Amino acid sequence: MTIFTLLLYVAIAAVILTAATAFLYKGQKNWLMTYLQHFCGALFIFSGYVKAVDPMGTAFKMEQYFQEFYYTFSETAMSFIAPIFPWMSDHSISISVGMIVFEIVLGIMLILGSRAKLTSWMFFLLVAFFTVLTGFTYLTGYVPSGTNFFEFSKWGEWVETNMRVTDCGCFGDFLKLKPKISFYKDVFLLFPSVYFLFRHKDMHQLFTSKVRAGLITLTTVGFFIFCLRNFVWNEPVIDFRPFHAGADVRNEKIYEMEQADLANKVTAYQLTNKSTSETVTLPIEQYLSEYKNYPKEEWELKQVKGNPPFETSKISDFEVSDLEGNSVTEEILDHPGYSFMVVSYKLKTLENTKVSTVTVQDTVFTIDTVLVEGTNTTEIVKNIASVNTREIKKEETLFQDDFVKKFTETVNPIAEAAEKAGVKVFGVTAPNSPEVIDDFRHATQSAYPFYTADDLLIKTIQRSNPGLVLWKDGKIVQKWHINKMPDFATIKAAYMP
Repeated sequence: MTIFTLLLYVAIAAVILTAATAFLYKGQKNWLMTYLQHFCGALFIFSGYVKAVDPMGTAFKMEQYFQEFYYTFSETAMSFIAPIFPWMSDHSISISVGMIVFEIVLGIMLILGSRAKLTSWMFFLLVAFFTVLTGFTYLTGYVPSGTNFFEFSKWGEWVETNMRVTDCGCFGDFLKLKPKISFYKDVFLLFPSVYFLFRHKDMHQLFTSKVRAGLITLTTVGFFIFCLRNFVWNEPVIDFRPFHAGADVRNEKIYEMEQADLANKVTAYQLTNKSTSETVTLPIEQYLSEYKNYPKEEWELKQVKGNPPFETSKISDFEVSDLEGNSVTEEILDHPGYSFMVVSYKLKTLENTKVSTVTVQDTVFTIDTVLVEGTNTTEIVKNIASVNTREIKKEETLFQDDFVKKFTETVNPIAEAAEKAGVKVFGVTAPNSPEVIDDFRHATQSAYPFYTADDLLIKTIQRSNPGLVLWKDGKIVQKWHINKMPDFATIKAAYMP
Protein backbone atom coordinates (compact mmCIF):
# COMPACT_ATOMS: atom_id res chain seq x y z
CA MET A 1 0.00 0.00 0.00
CA THR A 2 1.13 3.55 -0.77
CA ILE A 3 0.26 6.76 1.06
CA PHE A 4 -1.98 7.76 -1.84
CA THR A 5 -3.94 4.49 -1.63
CA LEU A 6 -4.30 4.94 2.11
CA LEU A 7 -5.52 8.53 1.75
CA LEU A 8 -8.02 7.35 -0.87
CA TYR A 9 -9.46 4.78 1.54
CA VAL A 10 -9.61 7.41 4.31
CA ALA A 11 -11.33 9.83 1.93
CA ILE A 12 -13.94 7.19 1.03
CA ALA A 13 -14.50 6.42 4.72
CA ALA A 14 -14.93 10.17 5.36
CA VAL A 15 -17.56 10.39 2.61
CA ILE A 16 -19.53 7.53 4.17
CA LEU A 17 -19.29 9.05 7.65
CA THR A 18 -20.28 12.46 6.32
CA ALA A 19 -23.32 10.99 4.58
CA ALA A 20 -24.31 9.16 7.75
CA THR A 21 -23.90 12.32 9.82
CA ALA A 22 -26.00 14.37 7.41
CA PHE A 23 -28.78 11.99 6.42
CA LEU A 24 -29.10 9.66 9.38
CA TYR A 25 -28.15 11.83 12.31
CA LYS A 26 -28.84 15.19 10.61
CA GLY A 27 -26.10 16.77 12.66
CA GLN A 28 -23.99 18.65 10.15
CA LYS A 29 -23.77 22.45 10.12
CA ASN A 30 -21.27 22.81 7.31
CA TRP A 31 -20.60 20.10 4.71
CA LEU A 32 -16.91 20.94 4.31
CA MET A 33 -16.34 21.08 8.05
CA THR A 34 -18.10 17.75 8.63
CA TYR A 35 -16.11 16.08 5.86
CA LEU A 36 -12.79 17.41 7.19
CA GLN A 37 -13.67 16.31 10.71
CA HIS A 38 -14.27 12.78 9.49
CA PHE A 39 -11.27 12.74 7.15
CA CYS A 40 -8.76 13.99 9.73
CA GLY A 41 -10.35 11.96 12.51
CA ALA A 42 -10.27 8.72 10.52
CA LEU A 43 -6.67 9.36 9.46
CA PHE A 44 -5.57 9.95 13.05
CA ILE A 45 -7.42 6.88 14.33
CA PHE A 46 -5.81 4.66 11.70
CA SER A 47 -2.37 6.19 12.17
CA GLY A 48 -2.64 5.74 15.93
CA TYR A 49 -3.96 2.19 15.64
CA VAL A 50 -1.09 0.86 13.50
CA LYS A 51 1.32 2.38 16.02
CA ALA A 52 -0.69 0.97 18.96
CA VAL A 53 -0.13 -2.47 17.45
CA ASP A 54 3.59 -1.97 18.12
CA PRO A 55 4.15 0.90 20.60
CA MET A 56 7.71 -0.23 21.30
CA GLY A 57 8.57 0.32 17.64
CA THR A 58 7.41 3.93 17.99
CA ALA A 59 9.48 4.22 21.18
CA PHE A 60 12.60 3.04 19.34
CA LYS A 61 11.96 5.63 16.63
CA MET A 62 11.57 8.32 19.29
CA GLU A 63 14.91 7.32 20.80
CA GLN A 64 16.53 8.05 17.43
CA TYR A 65 14.93 11.49 17.33
CA PHE A 66 15.87 12.29 20.92
CA GLN A 67 19.47 11.31 20.27
CA GLU A 68 19.68 13.55 17.21
CA PHE A 69 18.01 16.45 19.02
CA TYR A 70 20.49 16.09 21.88
CA TYR A 71 23.51 16.39 19.59
CA THR A 72 21.87 19.15 17.55
CA PHE A 73 21.01 21.42 20.49
CA SER A 74 24.09 20.66 22.61
CA GLU A 75 26.27 22.44 20.04
CA THR A 76 24.22 25.65 19.97
CA ALA A 77 23.32 28.56 22.24
CA MET A 78 20.25 26.52 23.18
CA SER A 79 22.39 23.81 24.79
CA PHE A 80 20.35 24.21 28.00
CA ILE A 81 17.58 22.29 26.20
CA ALA A 82 19.82 19.29 25.40
CA PRO A 83 19.72 17.52 28.83
CA ILE A 84 15.98 16.91 28.52
CA PHE A 85 16.42 14.57 25.54
CA PRO A 86 18.37 11.78 27.32
CA TRP A 87 15.63 11.82 29.98
CA MET A 88 12.97 11.59 27.28
CA SER A 89 14.89 8.74 25.67
CA ASP A 90 14.87 6.85 28.99
CA HIS A 91 11.09 7.29 29.13
CA SER A 92 10.46 6.81 25.41
CA ILE A 93 8.02 3.91 25.84
CA SER A 94 5.82 5.93 28.20
CA ILE A 95 5.92 8.90 25.82
CA SER A 96 5.13 6.55 22.94
CA VAL A 97 2.05 5.08 24.59
CA GLY A 98 0.85 8.51 25.68
CA MET A 99 1.23 9.99 22.20
CA ILE A 100 -0.43 7.02 20.48
CA VAL A 101 -3.47 7.06 22.79
CA PHE A 102 -3.69 10.86 22.48
CA GLU A 103 -3.65 10.63 18.67
CA ILE A 104 -6.45 8.04 18.61
CA VAL A 105 -8.56 9.92 21.18
CA LEU A 106 -8.10 13.14 19.23
CA GLY A 107 -9.37 11.36 16.10
CA ILE A 108 -12.45 10.17 18.03
CA MET A 109 -13.03 13.70 19.37
CA LEU A 110 -12.92 15.11 15.84
CA ILE A 111 -15.45 12.61 14.53
CA LEU A 112 -17.77 13.14 17.53
CA GLY A 113 -17.26 16.91 17.54
CA SER A 114 -16.43 16.84 21.23
CA ARG A 115 -15.32 20.15 22.82
CA ALA A 116 -14.78 21.84 19.47
CA LYS A 117 -12.44 24.66 20.52
CA LEU A 118 -10.18 22.45 22.64
CA THR A 119 -10.11 19.73 19.97
CA SER A 120 -9.21 22.29 17.29
CA TRP A 121 -6.27 23.59 19.29
CA MET A 122 -5.02 20.11 20.19
CA PHE A 123 -5.23 19.02 16.56
CA PHE A 124 -3.37 22.12 15.39
CA LEU A 125 -0.60 21.72 17.98
CA LEU A 126 -0.14 18.01 17.25
CA VAL A 127 0.01 18.57 13.49
CA ALA A 128 2.47 21.44 14.01
CA PHE A 129 4.60 19.13 16.17
CA PHE A 130 4.54 16.38 13.52
CA THR A 131 5.43 18.95 10.84
CA VAL A 132 8.49 20.07 12.78
CA LEU A 133 9.50 16.45 13.35
CA THR A 134 9.15 15.34 9.72
CA GLY A 135 10.56 18.65 8.51
CA PHE A 136 13.69 18.10 10.59
CA THR A 137 14.03 14.58 9.16
CA TYR A 138 13.67 15.76 5.57
CA LEU A 139 15.77 18.92 5.87
CA THR A 140 18.76 17.11 7.40
CA GLY A 141 19.26 15.81 3.87
CA TYR A 142 20.69 19.27 3.11
CA VAL A 143 23.08 19.10 6.08
CA PRO A 144 26.46 17.47 5.31
CA SER A 145 27.93 15.02 7.79
CA GLY A 146 29.72 16.77 10.64
CA THR A 147 27.66 19.95 10.21
CA ASN A 148 25.13 21.12 12.79
CA PHE A 149 21.55 21.54 11.58
CA PHE A 150 21.54 25.23 12.56
CA GLU A 151 24.67 26.04 10.53
CA PHE A 152 22.52 27.10 7.58
CA SER A 153 25.45 28.62 5.65
CA LYS A 154 27.01 25.16 5.35
CA TRP A 155 23.93 23.46 3.91
CA GLY A 156 24.46 21.89 0.50
CA GLU A 157 22.47 19.92 -2.04
CA TRP A 158 19.92 17.45 -0.69
CA VAL A 159 21.47 13.99 -0.27
CA GLU A 160 19.36 11.13 1.05
CA THR A 161 22.22 9.56 3.01
CA ASN A 162 22.67 12.83 4.97
CA MET A 163 19.34 12.36 6.73
CA ARG A 164 19.77 11.66 10.43
CA VAL A 165 16.55 9.62 10.72
CA THR A 166 15.48 7.60 7.69
CA ASP A 167 11.71 7.69 8.26
CA CYS A 168 9.31 9.36 10.67
CA GLY A 169 7.45 6.24 11.78
CA CYS A 170 4.11 7.98 11.14
CA PHE A 171 2.43 4.66 10.34
CA GLY A 172 4.80 2.37 12.23
CA ASP A 173 6.03 -0.62 10.23
CA PHE A 174 2.72 -0.84 8.37
CA LEU A 175 3.73 1.82 5.84
CA LYS A 176 7.20 3.28 5.46
CA LEU A 177 7.14 6.82 4.08
CA LYS A 178 9.99 8.78 2.62
CA PRO A 179 10.69 11.77 4.90
CA LYS A 180 9.83 14.13 2.05
CA ILE A 181 6.39 12.55 1.64
CA SER A 182 5.82 12.58 5.39
CA PHE A 183 6.71 16.25 5.55
CA TYR A 184 4.38 17.14 2.68
CA LYS A 185 1.59 15.11 4.32
CA ASP A 186 1.90 17.11 7.53
CA VAL A 187 2.09 20.43 5.66
CA PHE A 188 -1.14 19.40 3.91
CA LEU A 189 -2.78 18.68 7.29
CA LEU A 190 -1.84 22.15 8.51
CA PHE A 191 -4.55 23.61 6.26
CA PRO A 192 -7.53 21.83 7.88
CA SER A 193 -5.95 22.36 11.31
CA VAL A 194 -5.92 26.14 10.77
CA TYR A 195 -9.45 25.95 9.32
CA PHE A 196 -10.61 24.19 12.50
CA LEU A 197 -9.14 26.97 14.64
CA PHE A 198 -11.09 29.71 12.90
CA ARG A 199 -14.31 27.83 12.16
CA HIS A 200 -14.62 25.45 15.13
CA LYS A 201 -18.15 26.71 15.78
CA ASP A 202 -19.21 25.01 12.52
CA MET A 203 -18.17 21.60 13.81
CA HIS A 204 -20.93 19.01 14.06
CA GLN A 205 -21.54 17.24 17.36
CA LEU A 206 -22.79 13.65 17.57
CA PHE A 207 -24.82 12.29 20.51
CA THR A 208 -25.09 13.98 23.89
CA SER A 209 -22.18 15.36 25.88
CA LYS A 210 -22.38 12.44 28.34
CA VAL A 211 -22.27 9.86 25.55
CA ARG A 212 -19.33 11.64 23.92
CA ALA A 213 -17.47 11.75 27.25
CA GLY A 214 -18.20 8.05 27.81
CA LEU A 215 -16.93 7.06 24.36
CA ILE A 216 -13.75 9.11 24.83
CA THR A 217 -13.13 7.54 28.24
CA LEU A 218 -13.64 4.02 26.89
CA THR A 219 -11.32 4.77 23.96
CA THR A 220 -8.61 6.10 26.26
CA VAL A 221 -8.72 3.15 28.65
CA GLY A 222 -9.19 0.56 25.90
CA PHE A 223 -6.27 1.66 23.76
CA PHE A 224 -4.02 2.15 26.77
CA ILE A 225 -4.60 -1.50 27.68
CA PHE A 226 -4.21 -2.50 24.03
CA CYS A 227 -0.80 -0.78 23.91
CA LEU A 228 0.34 -2.57 27.07
CA ARG A 229 -0.81 -5.89 25.62
CA ASN A 230 1.46 -5.36 22.61
CA PHE A 231 4.74 -5.03 24.49
CA VAL A 232 4.35 -5.73 28.21
CA TRP A 233 2.34 -8.94 27.98
CA ASN A 234 2.99 -10.21 24.46
CA GLU A 235 4.46 -9.57 21.03
CA PRO A 236 2.49 -7.18 18.74
CA VAL A 237 -0.91 -8.63 17.85
CA ILE A 238 -0.11 -7.98 14.16
CA ASP A 239 3.49 -8.22 13.00
CA PHE A 240 4.19 -5.71 10.21
CA ARG A 241 7.96 -6.20 10.46
CA PRO A 242 10.01 -8.10 7.84
CA PHE A 243 11.03 -10.71 10.47
CA HIS A 244 7.49 -11.97 11.01
CA ALA A 245 6.61 -15.60 11.57
CA GLY A 246 6.85 -17.38 8.22
CA ALA A 247 9.47 -15.01 6.77
CA ASP A 248 12.04 -16.76 4.59
CA VAL A 249 14.97 -14.65 5.77
CA ARG A 250 17.64 -16.63 3.95
CA ASN A 251 16.11 -16.44 0.45
CA GLU A 252 14.78 -12.90 0.94
CA LYS A 253 18.23 -11.70 1.91
CA ILE A 254 19.74 -13.32 -1.18
CA TYR A 255 17.02 -11.81 -3.40
CA GLU A 256 17.39 -8.31 -1.96
CA MET A 257 21.16 -8.37 -2.33
CA GLU A 258 20.85 -9.53 -5.95
CA GLN A 259 18.29 -6.82 -6.77
CA ALA A 260 20.40 -4.16 -5.06
CA ASP A 261 23.42 -5.23 -7.12
CA LEU A 262 21.37 -5.04 -10.32
CA ALA A 263 20.06 -1.60 -9.39
CA ASN A 264 23.62 -0.36 -8.94
CA LYS A 265 24.92 -1.93 -12.15
CA VAL A 266 26.26 0.57 -14.67
CA THR A 267 24.72 -0.07 -18.11
CA ALA A 268 25.95 2.98 -20.04
CA TYR A 269 27.91 6.21 -19.86
CA GLN A 270 26.66 9.69 -20.61
CA LEU A 271 29.33 11.98 -22.05
CA THR A 272 28.96 15.75 -22.21
CA ASN A 273 31.31 17.91 -24.24
CA LYS A 274 32.66 20.63 -21.94
CA SER A 275 32.88 23.16 -24.77
CA THR A 276 29.77 22.53 -26.88
CA SER A 277 27.53 20.82 -24.26
CA GLU A 278 26.93 18.04 -26.79
CA THR A 279 25.67 14.90 -25.03
CA VAL A 280 26.35 11.33 -26.13
CA THR A 281 25.10 8.17 -24.37
CA LEU A 282 27.06 5.00 -25.07
CA PRO A 283 26.33 1.45 -23.87
CA ILE A 284 29.10 0.28 -21.58
CA GLU A 285 30.55 -2.17 -24.15
CA GLN A 286 30.72 0.54 -26.81
CA TYR A 287 32.27 3.04 -24.40
CA LEU A 288 35.00 0.58 -23.38
CA SER A 289 35.99 0.15 -27.01
CA GLU A 290 35.77 3.85 -27.94
CA TYR A 291 36.76 5.67 -24.73
CA LYS A 292 39.94 6.99 -26.33
CA ASN A 293 37.78 9.12 -28.62
CA TYR A 294 36.44 10.95 -25.57
CA PRO A 295 39.39 12.32 -23.57
CA LYS A 296 38.53 13.48 -20.05
CA GLU A 297 39.97 16.89 -20.77
CA GLU A 298 37.17 17.49 -23.28
CA TRP A 299 34.32 15.28 -22.05
CA GLU A 300 32.56 14.98 -18.71
CA LEU A 301 31.66 11.43 -17.80
CA LYS A 302 28.53 10.29 -15.93
CA GLN A 303 27.41 6.75 -15.14
CA VAL A 304 23.97 5.59 -16.27
CA LYS A 305 22.25 2.83 -14.32
CA GLY A 306 19.64 0.94 -16.28
CA ASN A 307 17.60 -0.34 -13.38
CA PRO A 308 15.42 1.63 -10.96
CA PRO A 309 16.68 1.87 -7.37
CA PHE A 310 15.73 -1.13 -5.25
CA GLU A 311 14.73 -0.48 -1.66
CA THR A 312 15.91 -3.22 0.65
CA SER A 313 14.29 -4.15 3.95
CA LYS A 314 15.96 -4.73 7.30
CA ILE A 315 16.48 -8.33 6.19
CA SER A 316 19.40 -7.13 4.06
CA ASP A 317 21.04 -5.90 7.27
CA PHE A 318 20.81 -9.30 8.95
CA GLU A 319 24.43 -9.77 9.99
CA VAL A 320 25.54 -11.67 13.08
CA SER A 321 29.10 -12.05 14.41
CA ASP A 322 30.80 -14.18 17.04
CA LEU A 323 32.69 -12.57 19.92
CA GLU A 324 35.87 -12.41 17.82
CA GLY A 325 34.11 -10.42 15.11
CA ASN A 326 33.78 -13.28 12.60
CA SER A 327 30.54 -13.47 10.66
CA VAL A 328 28.24 -16.37 11.53
CA THR A 329 25.34 -15.15 9.38
CA GLU A 330 25.57 -17.91 6.80
CA GLU A 331 26.02 -20.50 9.52
CA ILE A 332 22.72 -19.38 11.07
CA LEU A 333 20.73 -19.06 7.85
CA ASP A 334 22.13 -22.21 6.24
CA HIS A 335 21.66 -24.38 9.32
CA PRO A 336 19.54 -27.38 8.32
CA GLY A 337 16.56 -28.16 10.49
CA TYR A 338 15.40 -26.35 13.59
CA SER A 339 17.31 -23.93 15.81
CA PHE A 340 16.44 -21.55 18.64
CA MET A 341 17.70 -17.99 18.77
CA VAL A 342 17.56 -16.34 22.18
CA VAL A 343 17.19 -12.60 21.52
CA SER A 344 18.23 -9.85 23.93
CA TYR A 345 18.76 -6.39 22.48
CA LYS A 346 20.08 -5.15 25.84
CA LEU A 347 21.78 -6.95 28.72
CA LYS A 348 20.39 -5.12 31.73
CA THR A 349 23.39 -4.34 33.93
CA LEU A 350 23.76 -2.70 37.31
CA GLU A 351 25.85 0.43 37.78
CA ASN A 352 28.05 -1.18 40.41
CA THR A 353 30.37 -4.11 39.67
CA LYS A 354 31.74 -6.98 41.71
CA VAL A 355 35.47 -7.03 42.39
CA SER A 356 36.91 -10.39 43.33
CA THR A 357 40.39 -11.75 43.95
CA VAL A 358 41.52 -14.41 41.52
CA THR A 359 44.65 -16.54 41.76
CA VAL A 360 46.56 -16.95 38.51
CA GLN A 361 49.71 -18.87 37.67
CA ASP A 362 52.70 -17.46 35.80
CA THR A 363 54.84 -20.18 34.23
CA VAL A 364 58.47 -19.44 33.38
CA PHE A 365 60.04 -21.56 30.64
CA THR A 366 63.63 -22.12 29.60
CA ILE A 367 64.46 -22.85 25.98
CA ASP A 368 67.60 -24.76 25.01
CA THR A 369 69.01 -25.88 21.71
CA VAL A 370 70.34 -29.45 21.98
CA LEU A 371 72.10 -31.77 19.58
CA VAL A 372 70.14 -34.87 18.69
CA GLU A 373 72.22 -37.87 19.65
CA GLY A 374 73.74 -39.68 16.69
CA THR A 375 72.92 -36.87 14.23
CA ASN A 376 74.22 -33.47 13.18
CA THR A 377 70.81 -31.81 13.71
CA THR A 378 69.58 -29.74 16.62
CA GLU A 379 66.19 -29.26 18.19
CA ILE A 380 64.67 -26.74 20.57
CA VAL A 381 63.69 -28.08 23.98
CA LYS A 382 61.27 -26.16 26.20
CA ASN A 383 61.38 -26.80 29.93
CA ILE A 384 59.43 -25.38 32.86
CA ALA A 385 61.79 -23.37 35.02
CA SER A 386 59.27 -22.29 37.66
CA VAL A 387 55.59 -21.76 38.37
CA ASN A 388 54.66 -18.68 40.36
CA THR A 389 51.22 -17.86 41.70
CA ARG A 390 49.84 -14.41 42.25
CA GLU A 391 46.53 -12.77 43.05
CA ILE A 392 44.81 -10.22 40.79
CA LYS A 393 41.68 -8.15 41.11
CA LYS A 394 38.94 -9.05 38.62
CA GLU A 395 36.00 -6.74 37.94
CA GLU A 396 32.80 -8.62 37.18
CA THR A 397 29.71 -7.04 35.61
CA LEU A 398 26.52 -7.46 37.61
CA PHE A 399 23.05 -7.74 36.11
CA GLN A 400 19.54 -6.93 37.31
CA ASP A 401 18.11 -9.82 39.30
CA ASP A 402 14.73 -9.87 37.57
CA PHE A 403 16.44 -9.89 34.17
CA VAL A 404 18.68 -12.80 35.20
CA LYS A 405 15.63 -14.73 36.45
CA LYS A 406 13.98 -14.41 33.05
CA PHE A 407 16.83 -16.50 31.70
CA THR A 408 17.32 -18.93 34.56
CA GLU A 409 13.61 -19.60 35.14
CA THR A 410 12.07 -19.28 31.67
CA VAL A 411 14.49 -19.17 28.73
CA ASN A 412 17.25 -21.56 29.76
CA PRO A 413 15.00 -24.50 30.73
CA ILE A 414 13.67 -24.39 27.16
CA ALA A 415 17.21 -24.10 25.81
CA GLU A 416 18.47 -27.03 27.88
CA ALA A 417 15.59 -29.27 26.80
CA ALA A 418 16.13 -28.26 23.16
CA GLU A 419 19.86 -29.05 23.28
CA LYS A 420 19.14 -32.44 24.84
CA ALA A 421 16.84 -33.09 21.88
CA GLY A 422 19.66 -32.18 19.48
CA VAL A 423 18.34 -28.74 18.54
CA LYS A 424 20.88 -25.94 18.13
CA VAL A 425 20.53 -23.00 20.53
CA PHE A 426 22.38 -19.67 20.41
CA GLY A 427 21.93 -16.19 21.80
CA VAL A 428 22.14 -12.84 20.02
CA THR A 429 22.65 -9.56 21.83
CA ALA A 430 23.85 -6.04 21.06
CA PRO A 431 27.62 -5.48 20.78
CA ASN A 432 29.24 -5.90 24.20
CA SER A 433 32.74 -6.78 25.22
CA PRO A 434 33.44 -10.54 25.40
CA GLU A 435 34.07 -10.10 29.13
CA VAL A 436 30.58 -8.65 29.74
CA ILE A 437 28.94 -11.43 27.73
CA ASP A 438 30.97 -14.08 29.56
CA ASP A 439 29.91 -12.55 32.88
CA PHE A 440 26.29 -12.70 31.75
CA ARG A 441 26.56 -16.31 30.64
CA HIS A 442 28.10 -17.14 34.01
CA ALA A 443 25.39 -15.24 35.91
CA THR A 444 22.59 -17.00 34.02
CA GLN A 445 24.36 -20.37 33.62
CA SER A 446 23.76 -20.20 29.86
CA ALA A 447 25.63 -23.04 28.17
CA TYR A 448 24.82 -21.98 24.60
CA PRO A 449 27.07 -19.52 22.69
CA PHE A 450 26.26 -15.83 22.37
CA TYR A 451 26.73 -13.78 19.20
CA THR A 452 26.33 -10.07 18.56
CA ALA A 453 24.36 -7.97 16.07
CA ASP A 454 23.26 -4.36 15.64
CA ASP A 455 20.78 -3.45 18.37
CA LEU A 456 18.32 -1.92 15.87
CA LEU A 457 18.34 -5.18 13.91
CA ILE A 458 17.62 -7.16 17.08
CA LYS A 459 14.81 -4.77 18.05
CA THR A 460 13.30 -5.23 14.58
CA ILE A 461 13.40 -9.01 14.92
CA GLN A 462 11.71 -9.05 18.32
CA ARG A 463 10.37 -6.48 20.76
CA SER A 464 10.59 -8.70 23.84
CA ASN A 465 13.81 -8.56 25.86
CA PRO A 466 14.58 -11.41 26.14
CA GLY A 467 12.62 -13.28 23.51
CA LEU A 468 12.80 -16.56 21.66
CA VAL A 469 12.79 -17.23 17.90
CA LEU A 470 12.37 -20.65 16.32
CA TRP A 471 14.10 -21.08 12.95
CA LYS A 472 14.01 -23.82 10.34
CA ASP A 473 16.17 -23.81 7.22
CA GLY A 474 16.63 -20.04 7.31
CA LYS A 475 12.92 -19.35 7.90
CA ILE A 476 11.29 -17.95 11.02
CA VAL A 477 8.74 -20.45 12.30
CA GLN A 478 7.48 -18.59 15.39
CA LYS A 479 8.46 -16.00 18.01
CA TRP A 480 7.62 -15.81 21.71
CA HIS A 481 7.48 -12.96 24.23
CA ILE A 482 9.19 -13.68 27.55
CA ASN A 483 5.77 -13.68 29.26
CA LYS A 484 4.26 -16.09 26.73
CA MET A 485 6.92 -18.76 26.34
CA PRO A 486 5.57 -22.32 26.47
CA ASP A 487 7.82 -25.17 27.55
CA PHE A 488 9.90 -27.06 25.02
CA ALA A 489 7.49 -30.01 24.88
CA THR A 490 4.62 -27.70 23.90
CA ILE A 491 6.74 -25.93 21.26
CA LYS A 492 7.92 -29.24 19.83
CA ALA A 493 4.39 -30.65 19.60
CA ALA A 494 2.97 -27.53 17.93
CA TYR A 495 5.80 -26.30 15.70
CA MET A 496 8.38 -29.07 15.27
CA PRO A 497 6.56 -32.08 13.79
